[in-house]
Formats: sequence, C-alpha cells, structure tokens
Amino acid sequence: MIEKSEKSENFQFPKLNPDPSCHLIISPENQSYSYTANGNIEEGTGSHILFPHLNTFQLDHTNPFTHLGIKFKVGALYSIKLLNNAHPTLDKITSVDVQALIVNSELDITSLLSLARKDEALCCEQLDSMLISWLSQYQLDKYSVLTSRALEILDTTAIAKLGATLQCSQRTLERAFNKTTGITLKQCQSMNRLEAMLEYLYSRSKEEIDWAEVAYQFGFSDQPHLIRYMKTQLGITPNKYATDRGLTIDAYGGISNQINEPK
Repeated sequence: MIEKSEKSENFQFPKLNPDPSCHLIISPENQSYSYTANGNIEEGTGSHILFPHLNTFQLDHTNPFTHLGIKFKVGALYSIKLLNNAHPTLDKITSVDVQALIVNSELDITSLLSLARKDEALCCEQLDSMLISWLSQYQLDKYSVLTSRALEILDTTAIAKLGATLQCSQRTLERAFNKTTGITLKQCQSMNRLEAMLEYLYSRSKEEIDWAEVAYQFGFSDQPHLIRYMKTQLGITPNKYATDRGLTIDAYGGISNQINEPK
C-alpha cells in the first residue's frame, strides 16, 4: 500500500520502471490516476489494471492518493485469463470494477483500505479470502508450465543455454515464453536486472556508489555501457538517478523510495 497525504511535499512526478508483472491497483472510485510514457497519457479514476510494461511510466502524484496494489507473477495473466485477454496486453492501464472482477458483493473498498492502514496481516488475509475463488480458476498448459520453469532460472542462466537446460529447443522455449508473457526472455531478464540494480542503488547513498563496481556486478561490459543502458531505460544518467532518486521502484510489489508514504 502506498499513499500521499494532503500535506505531503514529496516528489510529484516519480517514474515507475519497466516491469514484466501485472498489478491490480485498488483505489477509491473517485480517485484519479495518470501514467505517461512516450508522450502518451493513460488516465482514469478508481481501481485499475497496470499491465506489464516495457516503457518507464511517469506518474502524477500531485494530489493526495491511496493505492493498494496486488502484484501477479510474470505470465499470470495467461493462466487466469484476466479481463478475457487471450494474450497479455503490454504498456496499458485499464480501469476495472474490482467488485465485478472477483464477484464479491460484500467488498467495501473504503473499509479494505482502512484495514490496510491498521493491520497489514489481517488485510492480506481478507484479500486472500476474496481472491481465492477467482484465482483458483487458473488453467495451466504446456506453454505456461515451460515458462514457469524458465522463470526459475532466468536470472542465473545465459539465455542461449536455457533451452538445453530445460531439455527443449531454444525456439520452442522462446515461443512459449512470448505466448505466455507477451515479452521475450531477453526483455524479462533485462527488466529483472534493472529492478535488482535499482534496489541495490536505493539502499546506498550517492557517496557509497562505485559505478564501475555496479557495472561489473550487474553484468555490464563497462561503465559507459551501464550509462547508456540507464539513459535508454529511465531517461537519466546514473549520477542523475543517484542525486534525485525520483523513482518508484516496483511500488506495488517490492520496495519504493520516500516519494510516498509506503505501508
């Protein structure tokens, strides 16, 4: 859960880094949201689905807000057929009626958000109870099973060796992964690496960061390669990131920086 109060003076336009996962964002019905990427604005009110995104989104946090986010595993959309999409949608935000989605007439979003503020564990239990009947309808097939196996070793195995490791052809693996997730193995690995690197940087002050060491630790050939990568993915240089820290890092699943008031 993240929220911003009326008196908060935190960063107003944070960026959300690329993410291979889908997120269900539960919000008050009249609360607006806005995501901008490559000049395109996705906006609306209330709860919404944040689909996997290859682009970095800029968020509009100028006004007070409350978001309760649920992060799905990579490829989950394929198995649960979310919003009847036969193939995962990318770089898209869609408003959603959460009550209709989980077929729960007793859902009270205001009460749920209030509970999240007071008792995180109890809120998680209530969410589990609400979602279990819906999520238990997932359907696994040979594509999703192969994708799940690939995800377990994707960050520790060279992509060219994945097929042999999983005892299938590389072409079969690539096709199954793309069919299930909507992205390539390389794109997913790159986004996972970016998230891990930003978490590493977030835990250190600017003075503690050795960029040559960072480049080596996260598999870049040299420091200039790291600089080019961050400029492409985030639109800023490493030093600019270390100074501003104007990013929300996987806000609805991992850590987020102090632009908000995370719960």
